[in-house]
Amino acid sequence: MRGFGYPVIYDAAHSVQLPGGKGKSSGGERKFVEGLSRAAVAFGCDGLFLEVHSNPDQALCDGPNMIDLVTLKKLLRQVKKIESVVSCKW
Repeated sequence: MRGFGYPVIYDAAHSVQLPGGKGKSSGGERKFVEGLSRAAVAFGCDGLFLEVHSNPDQALCDGPNMIDLVTLKKLLRQVKKIESVVSCKW
């Protein structure tokens, strides 16, 4: 994508989604969102798509794919540090 002039955005929320995982609705593996996001940034992605909710377990949809606000703050600090190393021109 980058070769065509477009930014590469990693969709962490839907990467952990399990369609039909809860029977009649989608499930998800929220525990993997942080690690996959860090890996994507370390690999050089240009941005992240995340689903965030103050209480993901109470969200009307996609709750199992979401992270909460506290986790978001921690994750953004981490990926900014990773990005600063990856983008460093030695």
